[in-house]
Amino acid sequence: MASKHDQLTELLAPVVQSLGCELWGLEYFTQGRHSTLRLYIDHPDGVGLEECERVSRQVSSVMDVEDPIAGEYTLEVSSPGMDRPLYTLEHFARYAGEQVSIKLRSAFEGRRKFSGVLRGIEDDDVLVVVDDHEYLLPIELIEKANIIPRF
Repeated sequence: MASKHDQLTELLAPVVQSLGCELWGLEYFTQGRHSTLRLYIDHPDGVGLEECERVSRQVSSVMDVEDPIAGEYTLEVSSPGMDRPLYTLEHFARYAGEQVSIKLRSAFEGRRKFSGVLRGIEDDDVLVVVDDHEYLLPIELIEKANIIPRF
């Protein structure tokens, strides 16, 4: 059985794509009786308020009809921003060469936090260089990963 995250992604990715955007990522979490569904959308020309509003309206309509979340929830639609989160192997491959911050679900080689240069992917692992040491981090251990913006 697919997770709630996977069900929502499968339902909403085509909706976002039909509006000319990419569903960059999706976060779904509950706090008590209230849930939050956060969508990050991307577009080759950038994401502005207009794209977020269009996607929000369309996604709201689909969510009302399909009703995949029981109870109240808040829908948030946003661009990934300069410190964009990385979710998939494709994301990690696309941003090779960038500075990243990675937090793991459990310790790997004695640590949970890594900050360094993303070198890409190898099989199902993310290659990151921290202080001249290469780490191959299994993607399933990654809880959160973000680009560190350059100014």
